[in-house]
Amino acid sequence: MLMKTLELQIPDDVAVKAEAIASKRGVTVEQLLRVSLDEKLARDAELEDAVREVLAENAELYRRLA
Repeated sequence: MLMKTLELQIPDDVAVKAEAIASKRGVTVEQLLRVSLDEKLARDAELEDAVREVLAENAELYRRLA
């Protein structure tokens, strides 16, 4: 898998929390952030799919209410 390197700035308190959680889980901060971002993007995609489905299912109702 191709990987792209990103550099970002985060507040010190967020960095400290990430370091503590990563240490507790026995992973690197990079691994923690990669998994966290993957999970966040997956949840966002699921939410977008659900919203599209609800809008499609209720399109006629929304048209009538407009």
